[in-house]
Amino acid sequence: MRLSDDRYSGERNQFELALRMIRHEARTRTIRECTGLSDDRIRKVYATYFRHGGSAGVRRRRGKSPRQIGRFVKNPEYRLQATTLVALYCAGLLLRIDDDLRVSACWPRPDVEFGHRLCRAYETYRLLHAKPLLSFEWAWNLLLSITYNDELYLAGCERCGSFYVQDAYALDLKTCPSCDIQAHRRRPPGVAPP
Repeated sequence: MRLSDDRYSGERNQFELALRMIRHEARTRTIRECTGLSDDRIRKVYATYFRHGGSAGVRRRRGKSPRQIGRFVKNPEYRLQATTLVALYCAGLLLRIDDDLRVSACWPRPDVEFGHRLCRAYETYRLLHAKPLLSFEWAWNLLLSITYNDELYLAGCERCGSFYVQDAYALDLKTCPSCDIQAHRRRPPGVAPP
């Protein structure tokens, strides 16, 4: 049997996705949900290819994935990066936005294709931002949190008309993070925002 035979393509895709997600320092549970591989197999992949394999800098994250939403709305820069990720999720067909700005998932449950699209969106996000503030696990949390439409939602900017990620329990000034950052840059030092 050759590795390129169709009957092994599913396993090969799972394995390639596991390697890709490990490079992004995804937690075992996140990798398992997308690949379907067992926890033991994921640990063995890491031990074989990353622990002593010369890929310095790839660490294994322990514990549960983050579940809080405060990081996404911490300040305008975090809001901008969270909004960038949501836009990339929509472009990657992971999410869709309805006419009333409600966000819904395009996939009933994660699978290998979902995982590759998630990695592609995260890799593009890292290319777009010189100093990415959100790790892969935080990006995973954002993807899940925004689809609940309860703590996080999409709001519209009154200045430029763009949409942005907003905390449902915080005061919304109807200003997107880009407009907020631009206004802050134009403001003289020592002058408080309006």
